[in-house]
Amino acid sequence: MTGRTVVPAREARAVQVAAGQRVRVVDLEGGQVGDLFAFAAGDSGEHLSASHTRSVTSRLFPQVGEAFVTNRRRPILSVVSDTSPGRHDMLIAACDPARYEALGAPGHPSCARNLDLALAELGLSVAATPQPVNVFMRIPVEESGRLQWLPAASRPGDAITFEAVMDCLVVLSACPQDLVDVNAGEPSPLAIDVM
Repeated sequence: MTGRTVVPAREARAVQVAAGQRVRVVDLEGGQVGDLFAFAAGDSGEHLSASHTRSVTSRLFPQVGEAFVTNRRRPILSVVSDTSPGRHDMLIAACDPARYEALGAPGHPSCARNLDLALAELGLSVAATPQPVNVFMRIPVEESGRLQWLPAASRPGDAITFEAVMDCLVVLSACPQDLVDVNAGEPSPLAIDVM
């Protein structure tokens, strides 16, 4: 499969990507966070793992030329290029119903629910929401260890491109968070280009 899939604001979409294909995440309007999940083709139990990736790369986010690995420590996606300011996050869990209940907004759309819905359309499910790669999300770590929650600095058209190291399913949620200022205003759409 090749072509563009638009991910509407507050929703998610899934695309199949073959090993060797490239997948680009594009911030269409700027300032939008995307929760990126990836699963080995045919096995939703093997998924991109932020914690395993950090242990392999010794970084908070891989650089161009480095790979994200799965919970079985196999490379799944490698970073090919990044035209954004390069601010991404692998520390923060996907927003979920419990997060919005705590913020006083029960029933609010969430990236965890978006993942479930996108997988259900394909007849798939996961027992627990994996840690996503939060593309374009700015969560700097202060020297004290405290995290800052800053608006995404990505501009319209900014993109990060990955190459699939294995056949995989990529799911992208255009994060619906509008109660904490990470989306630089109102949530907006993203795009997935499979090349």
